[in-house]
Amino acid sequence: MNPNRQNHQIHGQNVVACVWDFDKTLIEGYMQAPLFEHYDIDESSFWREVNQLPTLYAERGLNVSADTIYLNHLLSYVKNGPMRGLTNQKLKELGSELEFCPGLPDFFQELKEIPLEEEFASFDFKIEHYVISTGLAPMIRGSRIYPYVEDVFACEFIESPVPPHFMSQTELSLPLDLEISQVGMIVDNTVKTRCIFEINKGSNKNPSIDVNTYIPHEDRRIPIEQMIYLADGPSDVPVFTIIKQMGGKAYAVYNPANEKEFQQTCELVERSRVHNNGPADYRPSSPTAIWVKQKTREILRAMIQQRQDELTKRAGSPPRHLTEAKEEADGFDSRQSTLWK
Repeated sequence: MNPNRQNHQIHGQNVVACVWDFDKTLIEGYMQAPLFEHYDIDESSFWREVNQLPTLYAERGLNVSADTIYLNHLLSYVKNGPMRGLTNQKLKELGSELEFCPGLPDFFQELKEIPLEEEFASFDFKIEHYVISTGLAPMIRGSRIYPYVEDVFACEFIESPVPPHFMSQTELSLPLDLEISQVGMIVDNTVKTRCIFEINKGSNKNPSIDVNTYIPHEDRRIPIEQMIYLADGPSDVPVFTIIKQMGGKAYAVYNPANEKEFQQTCELVERSRVHNNGPADYRPSSPTAIWVKQKTREILRAMIQQRQDELTKRAGSPPRHLTEAKEEADGFDSRQSTLWK
């Protein structure tokens, strides 16, 4: 720590962050399922089309993101009729239909209560949940898990984009057609790493902090070693790698009924991409729930130890008389010398 900082920290670093992927981590499938059901669209056909798009556009000389091209395809469905009239509010309403993995959302609250246990109750610790997803933010905000979540990083749509030269207009008309028409925010599997550093530096809490700004470790709101990241597979390797290399905990989940997913997460463990793997089951007896709670407590204990070590370092040694200290160092006591005379 820089001595010129006089040991003042911007943040108390008292938070443990549980950071979650969404699809196949908190829910068994993909969050868009209620959307397709509502508009009577075959889900498997939609995703087959999406999987073909990168190749199709490459033949036209265009590079597109395989992670997020589905957003453009959704907008094509809106523009060309099958999803006519789709709004962010409708997406939020459909989010309420999402079914979560066993144990959720109760497990989120159980984790939040760990700092209240006797071992930690005298400290000002807390648990915060974050969702980072390539899915749709409005659907996550409309789901049953959202009240337990501190922040959501996911894709967003714009309704009624402002027209050209809008800054020179004194009054902007509000179009009657409010359906989604543009992509406002993209979160792909690479952008997820930036989201981790937004949580780390606190720029999601304070917009004046740019995520690219250098901030000393001791001033970052949530050190990465105080994070636990849970996701389902190989596409999350960039985040798994950062979390694990920088001292956090990385955990891969799988559908216990899917042997292929189990094998994928086992390979992540074998290649040291994650610390462990387990089923996407968060009931109290689940190995995943047990592991996450155990690691949460380990992080909290490490935070206590760090505070104690810092206090000891700052406190220093007690004051003593210089002559007494010198005589003791020489093994000589002046009070005894008077008796020997």
